Amino acid sequence: MSEKLIDLQHITKSFDGTVVLDDMNLYIRENEFLTLLGPSGCGKTTTLRIIGGFEKPDQGAVLFHGQDITKLPPNKRQLNTVFQKYALFPHMNIAENIAFGLKIKGKTKAYIRDKIQYALKLVNLDGYESRMPDSLSGGQQQRIAIARAIVNEPRLLLLDEPLGALDLKLRQDMQYELIRLKNELGITFIYVTHDQEEALTMSDTIVVMNQGYIQQIGTPEKIYNEPENAFVADFIGDSNILPSLMIRDELVEILGARFACVDKGFGENKPVDVVIRPEDVDLVKPEEGTLQGVVTHLIFKGVHYEMEVTANGYEWLVHSTDMFPVGTKVGIRVDPFDIQIMNKPESEDEEAVAIDA
Repeated sequence: MSEKLIDLQHITKSFDGTVVLDDMNLYIRENEFLTLLGPSGCGKTTTLRIIGGFEKPDQGAVLFHGQDITKLPPNKRQLNTVFQKYALFPHMNIAENIAFGLKIKGKTKAYIRDKIQYALKLVNLDGYESRMPDSLSGGQQQRIAIARAIVNEPRLLLLDEPLGALDLKLRQDMQYELIRLKNELGITFIYVTHDQEEALTMSDTIVVMNQGYIQQIGTPEKIYNEPENAFVADFIGDSNILPSLMIRDELVEILGARFACVDKGFGENKPVDVVIRPEDVDLVKPEEGTLQGVVTHLIFKGVHYEMEVTANGYEWLVHSTDMFPVGTKVGIRVDPFDIQIMNKPESEDEEAVAIDA
């Protein structure tokens, strides 16, 4: 297991009396691609800015390889930040933009020339040295911003919604580019986004945040397949979240029908929440289903059909490669392994719960 590179200890931060981060603990390992994911206002960008030195926490410490860097300014930290607005200097050509940080550090002309060529090759923009920023597309400008960051050989690259301004196809291309860069450079990436698909595609580790708290930390697979609460389940992809009753170990009652499941330890006759992903709902003949319902909506999505099925007063969201026309009577069946049981929160406030990394 890689050693800790960044360790955030008991970080608290408020703006104008509003708590944005509340006693946050999180560590990031060497060579990890870690994504901070959550809705606007959840504290993810503030966390990134505290790591970068652009904000100081009200309480707590930021450790870099065990050294306290909480009070160090950004330029004294072994990291670089790439923002959504690329912040290229419009009056400088591409070579001058990339060389800017190296010139400040007093590097030789030969060193700077080699570094520019190396960085441009790395971001697939060889031969662009003399172009001006305004002649480049948004995706190319973003690559230059990344090239400018990596020539400084940071131990850590912070990326604040860097693909937000790009169109969908370009954004997907850049996602693969970033994964390739991370693997080639062997540096740690901390990435901020509110885009679930982006987080699932690129990350080694995802930190899901809400209301200044960490909701769950895990691999993309774990976060998607085993959400720890209704917020995570609802935020990461589409979900059917159903109030249910745990009859006993491995048996749960959903909308009055009993389903076999694999979860244990929730007690007997205990109210729980159940998460079932749309792609895990099997539509079968009515007599073969655990529940019976009627297809009420149908949309073709390219890869699959998206349907809504009304069963026992609930609108089930279903993704399937098989098409069932609106009005078709169907049975609903779910594999026991695809039923995820979660404890119900004791109160509405408990929806945002601090979880230690």
